[in-house]
Amino acid sequence: MKNYNVIISGCLIITGIAVIMTLFMASSCGSAGNRKNQDVMGIEKRVFGELPDGRKVHIFRMENSSGMVVEITNYGGIVTSLMVPDRNGEVSDVVLGFDSLDGYLGEHPYFGALVGRYANRIAGARFELEGREYLLAANNGNNHLHGGERGLDRRLWDFEILTGDDGVPRLLLSYLSPDGEEGYPGNVALRVTFGLNDYNELRITFNAETDKPTPLNLAHHGYFNLTGGREPVTGHELLINASLFTEVNDELIPTGRLQPVEGAMDFRVMKPVGRDLSEVPGGYDHNYVLDGPAGELKTAAVLSDPASGRKMEVLTTQPGVQLYTGNFLDGSITGKGGIVYEQYWGLCLETQHFPDSPNQPAFPDVILNPGEMYHHMAVYRFSAE
Repeated sequence: MKNYNVIISGCLIITGIAVIMTLFMASSCGSAGNRKNQDVMGIEKRVFGELPDGRKVHIFRMENSSGMVVEITNYGGIVTSLMVPDRNGEVSDVVLGFDSLDGYLGEHPYFGALVGRYANRIAGARFELEGREYLLAANNGNNHLHGGERGLDRRLWDFEILTGDDGVPRLLLSYLSPDGEEGYPGNVALRVTFGLNDYNELRITFNAETDKPTPLNLAHHGYFNLTGGREPVTGHELLINASLFTEVNDELIPTGRLQPVEGAMDFRVMKPVGRDLSEVPGGYDHNYVLDGPAGELKTAAVLSDPASGRKMEVLTTQPGVQLYTGNFLDGSITGKGGIVYEQYWGLCLETQHFPDSPNQPAFPDVILNPGEMYHHMAVYRFSAE
């Protein structure tokens, strides 16, 4: 019998692992029924639906003084809606997704979700660590993608509503990923915090601890469309602060070589997303190596829609950002408001470590060890001009 969790008063804890137990109890206990947490001003909570096993799924609504609204569900940590004003003050939803929980329970391309344990691809669905081979689900051809068949995007997270010293209410989602889940080693206690401030910033902070060495790479997988979903993103303008990108093979697996961003791959100066798209086989689905030191919060990218005036700045402490232009959207998904999501209808900017890093010793280290804290911050800052 695996000794990785015990249920006590509705709180998951890890027996025999003091550090993980303390972390998870602090982040999870009381999350389902603490009236004080539920009454914090600035965050509204309601039932979003039920899972097939009867567990209730909740959705949380935050609004700031500028009229920006974000809604997040504790199923997969999905940002289901992000209402942002344009230059005329008209508010529209700038993320792709569904109107109800049922859409997220079905097959979809990770709309708005937290992905991991390892975001992006791992070649051959395997890696070696401390002389042992670990086999993962091959859920993307021959390779492993976004944590496997049932990654973090398919889990029901515990929740707690907090207020920081700055007075900004925050939603804390926590999940205990047990040793062996989706093939990964170690019990990993995960905490992800969402906050919306009056600077029109959605701040997402990722923290985790483990009791065994394990690779970890968490990301937010939002599909953005600053037109409010009215037009494809090819007319958006984009800047990425990166002079290099990780070269990939025809399976989108890194070759291990870093290439300069020349020609179609170059976004160091703002340009339309669609200008050079035809020169990139399959469309953009590449990891950019951000300029500047990793670990410091810096601007990774700027995305703007000339028609509405909406602008989004993406800041991160991670060394990379994945640009994905919705190449695999094909009109088979009908999303919010009955909008059909055609190719290039959404754009992802996933702040992350590099793909396949567990198999690429020259890439930045992604192994989290006992006694260490995984920390990653992503900021999505909105304005209109």
